[in-house]
Amino acid sequence: MLVRNWMQKNPITVTSGTLVSEAKRILAEKNLHALPVVDNGRLRGLVTRASCLRASDHVARTQDPNEFDYFVNRLRVRDVMVRNPVTVSPDDTIEHCLLIGQELGHAQLPVVDEEEVVGRVVGVISANEVFKLSAQFLGAFERWAGVTLAPIEIGHGTLGRITAVAEQAGAVVYAVYPIADICLTQGNSDREKRVVLRFQHDDMVQVVLALRSAGYRVSEESQEVQSKKRKK
Repeated sequence: MLVRNWMQKNPITVTSGTLVSEAKRILAEKNLHALPVVDNGRLRGLVTRASCLRASDHVARTQDPNEFDYFVNRLRVRDVMVRNPVTVSPDDTIEHCLLIGQELGHAQLPVVDEEEVVGRVVGVISANEVFKLSAQFLGAFERWAGVTLAPIEIGHGTLGRITAVAEQAGAVVYAVYPIADICLTQGNSDREKRVVLRFQHDDMVQVVLALRSAGYRVSEESQEVQSKKRKK
């Protein structure tokens, strides 16, 4: 999964000389969390909604007319932006973005095309994109039913056998995800994973019973998701 296929393309940008009050307005009106700061085609920084709010909140607390005037008419993006922000390339993977976001605590990553003479901002990858991808993986929009199996050792054919059991019970399987269990003790094998299964079926109980009969322990059942689908 490459960044270029999932990023916000052609993002709104501002210059370092833009008033913070104007950047705050754009962020609010467009429901954005950050704006790349670009001067002469080159990325200079990142102004976030949080930094704009901190500046305006300070003015609101002090109730000082001079500070209000400074905020509205003189405070510039260059004064509050994150300078030299971490960036990613259009050819980086979403997995790479997730690792950077987790390690550095960044929720907004400008996407810069360094193949051009001047690295141009061509997009943004944010927590919003990751959230949307997660929702698609789990079938939130399609309202797939699902179960989570208790940790098992994953080997050759394990996921195929689990899928076969569900399909033999009448399920249309859309996704199977092995997920590391951070709660496992150190003595457990690194190959032990929880298995998340997402599918459609008129009666999810049949799938659960089939999995249990095959020796798998079902730790979670997404019955609410399936019931919402039925009410449509």
